[in-house]
Amino acid sequence: MPSRSILPGRSRLAAAGLAVTALTLAACGSGSSSGSASGGGGSYGFKQAKQSAGSGITVWIDADRSAAAAAYKAANPSDKVTVVTYDGSANGSGSFKTKMALYDRSGSGWPDVVFSSQNNDASWASQGNGGKQPYAAVLNQGLVPQGTISSFTQGSLDPCTVGGKVYCLRNDLAQVVLWYDKSLMTKFGYTVPTTWEEFQQLGAKVAKEHPGYIVGDVGDTWTPEIYMWGSQCQANQVTGARSVTVNTATPECQRAAALIDAGVANKSLSTTSVFTPEFVKQFSGKVLAMPGPAWFAGAIFNNPSSLNLPKGRLGVAPPPAWGSSAAVTGDVGGGTWFVSSHSKDLALASKFAQFVTTADAYQVEKAPGYPAYGPAAQKWLAKQESSGYYATDLSALTAAGKAIWSGWGSPAFSQEAVWAKVMSPIVTSGGSVASNLDKWGQAIKDQAKITGYDVK
Repeated sequence: MPSRSILPGRSRLAAAGLAVTALTLAACGSGSSSGSASGGGGSYGFKQAKQSAGSGITVWIDADRSAAAAAYKAANPSDKVTVVTYDGSANGSGSFKTKMALYDRSGSGWPDVVFSSQNNDASWASQGNGGKQPYAAVLNQGLVPQGTISSFTQGSLDPCTVGGKVYCLRNDLAQVVLWYDKSLMTKFGYTVPTTWEEFQQLGAKVAKEHPGYIVGDVGDTWTPEIYMWGSQCQANQVTGARSVTVNTATPECQRAAALIDAGVANKSLSTTSVFTPEFVKQFSGKVLAMPGPAWFAGAIFNNPSSLNLPKGRLGVAPPPAWGSSAAVTGDVGGGTWFVSSHSKDLALASKFAQFVTTADAYQVEKAPGYPAYGPAAQKWLAKQESSGYYATDLSALTAAGKAIWSGWGSPAFSQEAVWAKVMSPIVTSGGSVASNLDKWGQAIKDQAKITGYDVK
């Protein structure tokens, strides 16, 4: 078994309220940064509060990031850092945004650093509402060294970037790959598909020759982030801070919808959520393949409470391509770290955010997910491979991390919530996704307009 499970960046452990822990009471210098943070000027690209180096910072994290805070404390025992545990905006709760709006109204109280499990928070945290200063500090104008920024996996900071400015650092990636049971593939005499067309053909063969086995699942709300995103469906293209393009009638959307419909019809694609006892009972030992994010390995396959696939059977392949086109893929989760533009100790806040996203002490040794920071990712992969759990090497994760399609944006509203409301009932009842693409598209447009987007 691997030394760490690969779990979703979006936390499934919601804290019941705010639990506060003082990591240390000692105050000291908080390290250096590459710009001046001593006054109220804007040397980092935003208006700064009067700086008080060594005054300490408050950090908000979800329960799953407690190891990150502990690793920082161990490496920097004299830094004054107070940790507050909250739900991390898990499952789209919006608690991060709601609480920052309250602090905006009172004019004080903002935490210096915040972890969020949602990748769309930069869409609002970078914008000032009602003339208020945006919560998120600009990071790529001196607050975080350019060398650090550029070392994140290509495209990984796209959800953090608005108008060319980077407002957060990614904790981990959730790139979609093709997981498969190598033992079953060999036993049945099947070849791992390299295209979606081959994937669909495999599903048809499995349905006919080995009924009851599956090649994927479409029973969760992130289904569009696997199949639609990987098909370059133009359902979610953010083109500006407040503009989005939605066109679900494109051939790219139609082909993904047809693939889902075919798999549901022949039952090679499950319509049951992977996080239900029903899924585990029905499909343990019967998952031949499954397109899914990096964290599926630990959360689904190598999990005693889920499929519990034995050592030496789980293989991973790059995401399938459509026809002869280069493969692209989706990104189902991953987390983000924000530094507050209101912080009175920007140097320490920046130091903390950089540590938890780049330092081996957390990202390699403790983090459960695939690090977004490139140098840490390679070391993390080597550690996972050394466990001996996997039937193949994990190079497909690296390839997929660089193939996330940038045309699927991170707007202020939740695409998963729209799919859950409009399309999930259709999928689970065996209805046609292809016949309801217009319904899905209209629902996205309606939600975008409600959220204040100009829809094209």
